[in-house]
Amino acid sequence: MTIATSIFTFTFLPLFLLLSSTFTPITANNLISETCKKAAQNDPNLSYKFCLTSLQAAPNSPGADLRQLGLISMKLVQHNVTNTSRYIKHLLKNKQLDKFVRASLYDCLDLYTDARPTIKQAIKNYKMKHNEDANVLVSSIVDASTTCEDGFEERHLVSPLTKRNNETFQLCIIALSIINMYIILGRQQSNKYVIFVLE
Repeated sequence: MTIATSIFTFTFLPLFLLLSSTFTPITANNLISETCKKAAQNDPNLSYKFCLTSLQAAPNSPGADLRQLGLISMKLVQHNVTNTSRYIKHLLKNKQLDKFVRASLYDCLDLYTDARPTIKQAIKNYKMKHNEDANVLVSSIVDASTTCEDGFEERHLVSPLTKRNNETFQLCIIALSIINMYIILGRQQSNKYVIFVLE
């Protein structure tokens, strides 16, 4: 899985900030569709269909505003990270595993185990409106998913976690996209308030 993780992590927020002057608020009726379009346009690694399907299937997503949708997307990451950790533990019970595959799985287990309190803290930060802090933490989970996958590739092994790593990666990008869209909208509203006061 070849994904430009470092590029995304360090340039995604500035990219959205550059777009802030032209960002159009999204209406409630097409929020999920327009959010996924915007996210997919700004990251070629994100599937619009995956984004749409994931958010539409989430409880409480119908009628959610952008702020609520951000929280929903982060909880999807949390659910995915937890399930992937359990799945890795299940794979490790197989005593017939190749020793190199086992070593890679243990590395991934460490990464996903660390990701669980990370996403929990990210959600807490987001609820407290510490959006930049939440952004950094979710970005670290993007790195965890790619590091896990790269560990198999470096050993020339077939990864049993490719699908799950890709899902983790894409869910994180969805969450990051929404967090940054909300940051932009918040700054636009703040700028309008400042202009109003100055006038």
